[in-house]
Amino acid sequence: MKINKSFLIITILSAITFIGKAQNNPAINDDKYTGTILRQQKEEGARIIPTGVPLLLIAPDARSGAIGDIGAATTADANSNHWNAAKLAFADKKMAASFTYSPWLRDIIGDIDLAYLSGYYKINDRSAVGTSLTYFSLGKINFTDNQGAAIGTYSPNEFALDVSYSMKLSENFSAAVTGRYIRSDLTQGQSINGTSTHAANAIAADLGIYYQKDLTGDNPQQIAFGAQVSNLGNKVSYSDDDIESSFLPANLRVGGRYTYSMDQFNKISFMLDLNKLLVPTPPIRDSIGEVVYGKDNNVGVVKGIFQSFTDAPDGFAEELKEINISAGTEYWYNNLLAVRAGYFYENKKKGNRQYLTLGMGLKYNSLGIDLSYLVPTSSTGTNPLKNTLRVSLSFDF
Repeated sequence: MKINKSFLIITILSAITFIGKAQNNPAINDDKYTGTILRQQKEEGARIIPTGVPLLLIAPDARSGAIGDIGAATTADANSNHWNAAKLAFADKKMAASFTYSPWLRDIIGDIDLAYLSGYYKINDRSAVGTSLTYFSLGKINFTDNQGAAIGTYSPNEFALDVSYSMKLSENFSAAVTGRYIRSDLTQGQSINGTSTHAANAIAADLGIYYQKDLTGDNPQQIAFGAQVSNLGNKVSYSDDDIESSFLPANLRVGGRYTYSMDQFNKISFMLDLNKLLVPTPPIRDSIGEVVYGKDNNVGVVKGIFQSFTDAPDGFAEELKEINISAGTEYWYNNLLAVRAGYFYENKKKGNRQYLTLGMGLKYNSLGIDLSYLVPTSSTGTNPLKNTLRVSLSFDF
């Protein structure tokens, strides 16, 4: 029996249950959270925003994974469906496909994997369709009852399947819409802490825009800007109790790119992305469950999206801390060899994900291969992709 993995799944679902009940049950708050303590919580407390199906925010491909998880305004490729489907209208190939494999938690468990299959097809010079499948497998797990007797072997998994349509609205500007089906089956119907469970299902959408323009000068240059709102969909629940439902990780991504061609063989790009979850921040409550700082996060999806910009208990200063920053660079030699590097920063009060990314790419005719490697730089030094090499294979037609 793989105790570590079973414990991981039970912990995830127990945390979801606890968060849902804590938001609605004043009894878990006691009198110590009053006065000065409440003010200290507002000013110093770490408030990580909980969501369901975090799989949807994972950088799925090795190219973007090597430049700090950037993708809002990078040049279009077969993986653009995840980052900003509006870029596909500017793709320079008729059709392309990509497959990425990422070992997960390789330092702890040997059979958890993330796979990503994506591609696009140019309908004409102004429009394109794209699709992708993200699949996360937790391998095989042996479940037991309270007495330790085996009750079956299961294969928990999550996946997301999406289809997008991108269209140029002008010579330099495009927009896209993406539809997505999400299924998260972590318990295979098992009972967790006395609560029966089932797979969580959701339907979501992305909206993206993209602007690209060539600049005149002695050397070819290009600027690009992109924005995408992703994972706009219903809440998900692993049980029939609505109290325990969780927001999808709705996210706002904006970014820019500057590309400079030094000569006909060498070009370099500099990129920056900003990300913010469009999910309410947990408030600080008093001993009877009333909100003291922040806003009540037991709200609907639409209200939660707008509320997410103004509900942080510590005000605007905390709202700024909820913005993740990614910076990266990509160098190409003769469109054959790419060298990449990037950095991802998340405030220590909001998750403390901070890491350096490195990678390279090789392209020959229609075949391409991309590699990426992640180096944690935060004080905790932990990351599911630590000491892991990610590989993407791409094909242009």
